[in-house]
Amino acid sequence: MTEFDLVDTDGAEIPGDEWDEIDVSESEADAVGRKQDREFLEFRKRIKDADQFKVTDSVFDDATLAALYKLVQDGHVAAFGGPLSTGKEANVYLAAGDDRDVAVKIYRINASDFRAMRDYLDGDPRFEGIGSDKRKVVVAWTKKEFANLMRARDAGVRVPEPIAVQRNVLVMEFLGRDGERAKRLSEVAVENPETAYEVVREYTRRLYRAGLVHGDLSEYNVVVHDGELYVLDLGQAVTVHHPNSRDFLERDCRNVAAFFSRQGYEVTGEAMFEYVTEPEPEP
Repeated sequence: MTEFDLVDTDGAEIPGDEWDEIDVSESEADAVGRKQDREFLEFRKRIKDADQFKVTDSVFDDATLAALYKLVQDGHVAAFGGPLSTGKEANVYLAAGDDRDVAVKIYRINASDFRAMRDYLDGDPRFEGIGSDKRKVVVAWTKKEFANLMRARDAGVRVPEPIAVQRNVLVMEFLGRDGERAKRLSEVAVENPETAYEVVREYTRRLYRAGLVHGDLSEYNVVVHDGELYVLDLGQAVTVHHPNSRDFLERDCRNVAAFFSRQGYEVTGEAMFEYVTEPEPEP
């Protein structure tokens, strides 16, 4: 692994507005799904008949297909490829965008772990009043990941560029080469664990100073792309106002420290937590 440069050293000056609202009202995709015009019906048939989607047909209910249809109409997706990853809450697919490959992350409405999501949504001021409507919870989760990615980029953290969001579908930059996704830290030999640790630690501090805690940070959602480290999966990230944000941050620090200690660089979660939460210097 090559040396990692920190990015945008002055990019985390403004913490951002932790009170941005997330709109979970019916979208254009919902209207398209209800209308079911001829072009949409043809699109639905093509997707359902495509070999790469047959094993994951449960992901593609009509509302999700309508969201994909809207993203195609808007020019964010031109053609779909195969799956990059599958999980309990979401599948990620390779797709061709307007001028580059993109990753399309589709959250399952019916199969998502509603209770696990609730632990992160409850107490987040951006999601008050959603209630127990599962569709609204999953839509909020998807839009939350888009908003978190935007804020992370503004804070100088390398993450996939968020491109578009529609209902339970998120389009973002594809990290990888020739259709192969970038390797996770857990999948590579870390040649310089000290430098890699310092980058992850700095990213965690920048997120914190931007008002966010990742909440599930580990070697499984940090990837190596073009010799740089990128952070993935910010769907569960919470604001620092969340009642469990400190517990989530302490767990993130323990996970990161444990991984790099196994790589031969002795660090502790307590030391990382102290670094991350160190007050910003006076201007």
